Amino acid sequence: MLVTMAEILNRARKENYGVTAPNVQSEDTVRAVIKVAEELNAPMIIDVNAFIHPDLPWFINMIRELAALSTVPIAINLDHGRSYEDVMLGIRSGCTSVMVDRSSLSYPENVEQTKEVVKMARALGISVEAELGHVGMGDNYVVDGVSNLTEPEEAAKFIKETGVDCLAVAIGTAHGRYKGTPHIDFDRLDKIVEACGEVPLVLHGGSGTGDENLAKAVRSGIQKVNLATELIVAGKEELEKFIEDPNFDKWKLMPTFIKGYSDRLAHYVKLFGQNDKAWTK
Repeated sequence: MLVTMAEILNRARKENYGVTAPNVQSEDTVRAVIKVAEELNAPMIIDVNAFIHPDLPWFINMIRELAALSTVPIAINLDHGRSYEDVMLGIRSGCTSVMVDRSSLSYPENVEQTKEVVKMARALGISVEAELGHVGMGDNYVVDGVSNLTEPEEAAKFIKETGVDCLAVAIGTAHGRYKGTPHIDFDRLDKIVEACGEVPLVLHGGSGTGDENLAKAVRSGIQKVNLATELIVAGKEELEKFIEDPNFDKWKLMPTFIKGYSDRLAHYVKLFGQNDKAWTK
């Protein structure tokens, strides 16, 4: 069942659970994500980056067909649309939600460009995610982990001025692999949740942040947790164990990778209380 991200996250906000948003790279990972969602009766957000496929309209259309046939709610979100062209490509390709990422710009520029996308997307029935503060990179965590964090009152103002459906916040996580120990500023998160009212909040950089941190973040008011690196690493680790056997069956390479990927995704679905939260229209 194809839905918007707003439909999924608004329910999660009301019922106090989190939703995984795995980044997909291929048909195999898309099918794996949907299979996990169906097996655990969980709504799911599929994140897709504009650069991930040379023919994004074809790739998104394939995801739409699989999602439409699924027994659980599935949203397709363009992740990190850093240019107007990226966002337009996501909309034209058939995403049900888009992220307009202007977090590296000044506050006025972020507001202005986000408002433009919200106005257009809303007319098309597409939900919008934005980012305030800036989630940096794990390999520069000593700097990015404490820089450009989201200010609670500014977040509330941003939501009011732009009308976004959900907001990604910077509270100490980072993209990719961490160099250092991740530290989430839960006091800051509590203040952001209080300031932003009913608008769902998003955590980028879920990979490697740790079960305890992520579970607490969801309990504290995060509704969407983005995952990419850790799922790929889990698939890679499963594959490495498999190919140690000199007589490995080449036809089982991809299924082996997908098993590691899927098992790790299922772990987070359960950790965030997302299982058995699917609904039907």
